[in-house]
Amino acid sequence: MKQVKVLGSGCKKCTRTVEIIQTVASECGVDVNVVKETSPEAMMSYGVMSTPAVIVDDVLVHSGSVPDRQKVETWLK
Repeated sequence: MKQVKVLGSGCKKCTRTVEIIQTVASECGVDVNVVKETSPEAMMSYGVMSTPAVIVDDVLVHSGSVPDRQKVETWLK
């Protein structure tokens, strides 16, 4: 199971990022555990300067915008 964290303030872009990841994972048959993290400490621990940011299995893979479907598919493979 992939562990995914979406770091951000809980804004519309962050919520949309979570929705996209969950949708793509479901359509691809990939088990994921998606967690929304809003604490500034968590963001700083990953060195995130712009949100939303996506962490997959403890690796920062994206930050600063809502990811597109193709990027999400790549992360979940």
